Amino acid sequence: MILIVTGVSGTGKTTIGQLLASHFKLPFYDADGFHPAENIEKMSNGVPLDDSDRIPWLENLAALLKKSQQEGGAVLACSALKEAYRKMLQVDSDLFWIHLKGEKQLIWDRMLARKNHYMKAGMLDSQFETWEEPNYGLKLDINLSPEEMIANALQYLEKEMLKLG
Repeated sequence: MILIVTGVSGTGKTTIGQLLASHFKLPFYDADGFHPAENIEKMSNGVPLDDSDRIPWLENLAALLKKSQQEGGAVLACSALKEAYRKMLQVDSDLFWIHLKGEKQLIWDRMLARKNHYMKAGMLDSQFETWEEPNYGLKLDINLSPEEMIANALQYLEKEMLKLG
């Protein structure tokens, strides 16, 4: 099973991804940990990434997912802001998507409270401008508690796995 948790920075992708990975006893990967130093430096300086920065990073993540699939699966937390990015990560037709959504002000407040993270709150506008909302997968409202979000995700995944047989 491959699960990808998406959304703009500050939505809780890491928290939800780790909880799902723990539930399914799968490895968890945070896509932020796979950015090359040049990308981290750009973001640390408040410079949004462009496609030329993201494409090699997404190719590495897709390779990681393919390898993980052969080893039993994984959960990836990744912004995957554009449909083209999600297509790059769609390494299997049976991959499951969970998209975290919330109001900009709530996300902004969360980002301002974060310490020692290279993605600065001021870059949130560029993330919202880039975000292309998908019309598939589960969309979770980040106003819910993590427990409620996980309960909704597990209910969705159970139904989706039943469809697969």
